[in-house]
Amino acid sequence: MKQVKIAFIGAGSVCFCPATVVDILQNESFSKVDVEIFLMDTRKEPMELSKNFCEKIATRLNKTPRIKASTDLREAVEGADFVITAIEVSRYHYWSQDFLVPKKYGFRQVYGENGGPGSMFHTLRNLPPLLKIAKTMEELCPDAWLLNYTNPEAKLIEGLSRLSKIKCVGLCHGEGMGVDQLTNFLELPYEQIGYKSVGLNHFGWFTKLWDKKTGEDLYPKLKEAELRADPLAHWDELALSRIMLRTYSLYPYPGANHIGEYFAWSDAYLAGAVAQFTHDPVKDTLWKDPSKHAPFIYSLSAGNPTDRPLFGNKDDDWTASFNADGELHGSGEYGIPIAEAIFFDKPTEIGTVNVPNKGYAKDLPEGMVIELPALVDGKGIHPHQTDPLPTAVAQMISNQGAIHKLVIDAFEEKSRNKLLQAVLLDPTISSYHNAVAMINEMCELQKDILPELNW
Repeated sequence: MKQVKIAFIGAGSVCFCPATVVDILQNESFSKVDVEIFLMDTRKEPMELSKNFCEKIATRLNKTPRIKASTDLREAVEGADFVITAIEVSRYHYWSQDFLVPKKYGFRQVYGENGGPGSMFHTLRNLPPLLKIAKTMEELCPDAWLLNYTNPEAKLIEGLSRLSKIKCVGLCHGEGMGVDQLTNFLELPYEQIGYKSVGLNHFGWFTKLWDKKTGEDLYPKLKEAELRADPLAHWDELALSRIMLRTYSLYPYPGANHIGEYFAWSDAYLAGAVAQFTHDPVKDTLWKDPSKHAPFIYSLSAGNPTDRPLFGNKDDDWTASFNADGELHGSGEYGIPIAEAIFFDKPTEIGTVNVPNKGYAKDLPEGMVIELPALVDGKGIHPHQTDPLPTAVAQMISNQGAIHKLVIDAFEEKSRNKLLQAVLLDPTISSYHNAVAMINEMCELQKDILPELNW
């Protein structure tokens, strides 16, 4: 029987591991071959939780994959066909620093996960372990694909593409979030909306929209519906996208707190930004304990934290994601469909992939990692040619391409000066002196996890 090995690195990931395991076990093609699921994490407890979850789900679905787990990276990737990565260390502990420290120095940054100065430190933390995985793959499974869910997606894939020889792709469900928003404006089912898109991860744009049943161009209908809609409806998710639709005549995705990372004026359209990682500096001692962090909210629209009760509201137990007895939910991500398309040579259209631009988008920098649709088959990933973007949008994205390059240069050269150049290019910059002070404070605050960086 044909054999396939899928290694999941970061098996303690609450967001990705349980749902991805469900994707594998519910996939009809993989159910017909000998599947090995190898779980790896640097932390033993969540890794064992994942293994237990896999075994229970396999039994429940009457599947018989070989399920293994280890804290040894080499054992995990040796002979793998696909390596899925979803890694992060003390996620909200460091994210709160990425968010709050630049804000302290006057940077008009929202969120700070994939854009803004916070994302640069996020990249510098995650690139070394991902590069270690890539170098281990070069040795032990050189023909395998790395399917990455770790952010900042575009910067990391650009770093891996530049500094390693492996085949890699970055994956994100952001365009699906955008289509979900369009269903509400257009009052059409998801499956009926056709689209073409291109852009940057967390800053993508629908260049064409059409009704799959009638062939009708849906942009006139969308613009008319947006003008009729309540201006305050779902403010934190939609307000910024609506302004950008009016300004550039295209609709962006996935939502304000991601789109808004890439320019300064977005903070006026994200009310939840003032509540992200909120704390009282008099009584709250931040960052002494990596297991504790200031309360995080995604947005005021997501779960509406303003409706929380005064007492009794606790954060969910993270182990709940590994409950194998409830309703099974797949991830909705593209990792396993891509693996299926490649392994079984089953041509499949994929909504978006993050790969270096090799002439696919002629108005965006060559070599910059961009997000665009692709056909996937046994020969690999084949991105489609894309439509041109408005000049202003293309320039905003191109500016980020220069930042990507400089951040990777900073890592390679161990250079705070190259990092400073990247920060000074960022649209959220407040001043030169603040940029230098922010870099120095962040390098001290995160010195145990950042690579060496010197002036």
